[in-house]
Amino acid sequence: MSDRLPEAPDEPVPFLRFGPRPDRTTYEGWQEFRRTRELFVPVKKISLAEYRLLSPRKRSLHDLHRAATHVNMRMEETPMSAVVTTLMRSRIQNNAMRIGPSTLDGLMINGGGYQGKTETACRTAAEFEDTWRDLFERYPAYYLDPMPGTRDLIAPVAYCQTPVKATPIGLCEAILDFYGAPYGKNLRGMIRNVRESIKAHATTVLLIDDITRLKMHREDDQDTLDLIRGLMDLDVTLVLIGVNIPRSGLLREGWHDPRTKQWVYAPLKKGKSYNPDASTQTERRFDLVNLAPFDYSSDAGIAAFVDHLVGIENQIRLFNAGPGTLSEGEMPEYLYRRTHGIVGLLRRLAEDGLVKAMESGLEDLTTDLLDEITINLGNVPGRDDGRDAEAGEIPDVDTAPKRKPGPRPRRGRNSVYDDRGTPSAAEG
Repeated sequence: MSDRLPEAPDEPVPFLRFGPRPDRTTYEGWQEFRRTRELFVPVKKISLAEYRLLSPRKRSLHDLHRAATHVNMRMEETPMSAVVTTLMRSRIQNNAMRIGPSTLDGLMINGGGYQGKTETACRTAAEFEDTWRDLFERYPAYYLDPMPGTRDLIAPVAYCQTPVKATPIGLCEAILDFYGAPYGKNLRGMIRNVRESIKAHATTVLLIDDITRLKMHREDDQDTLDLIRGLMDLDVTLVLIGVNIPRSGLLREGWHDPRTKQWVYAPLKKGKSYNPDASTQTERRFDLVNLAPFDYSSDAGIAAFVDHLVGIENQIRLFNAGPGTLSEGEMPEYLYRRTHGIVGLLRRLAEDGLVKAMESGLEDLTTDLLDEITINLGNVPGRDDGRDAEAGEIPDVDTAPKRKPGPRPRRGRNSVYDDRGTPSAAEG
């Protein structure tokens, strides 16, 4: 009988998840996103020689982990997102510490499609909730006592999306779905439940995404915006996220105060508001902050774009790709032309390119390889990514690769005026 111990089974693969991704529009899904957003561990970089020494099964697992690393690359901060994060962080923190019974200033995050507005806002809000919960855990006496008839949970941050066809009822349902709260028998009951849920669950920040799905020529949409404004007196910081907010019509009833650099709103005069407090609102204030794409027209803009590319290439796990793969030579200008400096499109192109580089065995990113990739902007057959093209959530940009000029076809010589000599008698 052998004295050898049985070989230990291979460790489970820690980089795969089972089941759907977290649904941030529910309390449970938001908490899962908040807890797990920084937990992914990228695969360790190894050389091709080290890779070849692995057993076939370990090579297969390593390739799977490499693929997971490429589709879970961390979100690189940009100079534009840093401005948004700084303003949002200070606005939420200042409002959360305010004691007086004044209406809290809100924030609008504006930008084009695929520019990282939602991810920037959600990660900043999750960071705030981490800090807020830590404070309450250190000082448990600050926790609110459970209220009869409500779920015993604390939700410092709530996130919802504006329905594609926005109505006050639809928005109330989206907010109540986050808490798992009952809707109510009518709209007035739904509004009451929304207000009570926000207070009962100690919500400090309410994120409303895709706000430019509101079309202000529709009465329902005007009433929905009136409802949103009415939530500002609930001691909650409203963060509205949308595409091209200044041209959406949301600011039509307001004006920009150059002194405070904020948008000031008068109450809506059209529509039939179901919000009993709307008529008393003489003004509501929001800061409008833009999340723009990279600018390639200045030295500073080019340097920032190249720095961003360096951050991405440091996360690449291809055996033939090293420093400068994305950030040197003609590649930066090529990537900017393909993506127009939009971070979401850059990420899409890089991910698809990395998949192709692994599958083809090239193990590198080149312009020739990227030329074979088309960036699909939400128009993939059979797939619904929830983006509303009419609301501007899909950028109207040309992402097709520039075709390289091939050899010109040889042009035939015009022989009409050629001297063919004296025709023979037979030809005459």
